[in-house]
This record gives sequence, structure tokens and C-alpha cells, in this order.
Amino acid sequence: MAEDTSVKTTPEVEPKAVKAKGKKGKRIVQAGEVHIQATFNNTIVSVSDKKGEVLAASSAGANGFRGSKKGTAYAAQIAAEKVAEIAKRDHGMNNVDVFVKGIGLGRDSAIRAFSAAGISINSITDKTPIKHGGCRPKGERKP
Repeated sequence: MAEDTSVKTTPEVEPKAVKAKGKKGKRIVQAGEVHIQATFNNTIVSVSDKKGEVLAASSAGANGFRGSKKGTAYAAQIAAEKVAEIAKRDHGMNNVDVFVKGIGLGRDSAIRAFSAAGISINSITDKTPIKHGGCRPKGERKP
């Protein structure tokens, strides 16, 4: 019996260079947008650049408020102060346009918190959706 001593060699495949995923660097953004969603149960505040990419966000619930206290003006103020401090410290933001959505108690206090943090407010826009009757409900017209 003859043993096959030939070894089949396959061409070596070089491993692809894998780009290590890490944290993105802190971007310096001079002007941005603040989106405030104020409902009766919570207030969510987020800061984004002009393209809409969120830089920092916080809410009343994320700051330790629970239950009915999340819907208060004080909880909205604390959430807005936290986001304003992060935006100013980490991203160098000093000019914002404010967009408010909702009818909760935290609308005004969140805007005042940004102004008190030393960030100048260029404009305030109300984006609260308004009912207009909508389309015809299902099963409406029966004789």
C-alpha cells in the first residue's frame, strides 16, 4: 500500500481588516434643535443637531420621578436642565430652536430651564397635532 504523502494546500486567505467599533468622538455643534414632548404623564426632552441626529435626551422618568410626579412642571425642569448641561458641556451648543409637542405641564418650565442654562433660544415652534375630524369612522352610515 502506497501512502499518499502529498498534502493539498489551499491558497491562504488573508483576514479582512476589521474596523473596530468604538465610541464616536464628541461632535462640536454650535446650533441645534430642542424637541420637548410634554404629555400629562411624562415630559421627554431631546437635543439634536440641525439634521435631526440626537445628541442628548432625558425624561422625567429617567431622572427618578415615578407615577404622577413625572407629569409635573418641576420634573420637566429637572429633565431639561440635565439635557442642557450635557449639550453645553459635551457638544458646545449655545443656540437652539425649540419645538414643543403636547399639552402637558412641562412645556414652559422646560423652555425656561434651557434659557437659565445659558443657551440662547432663537425660536419656539408649537408642533402639537390638532384634530380635524379625520376620515369617516368604520360602520357609520347605516339606515
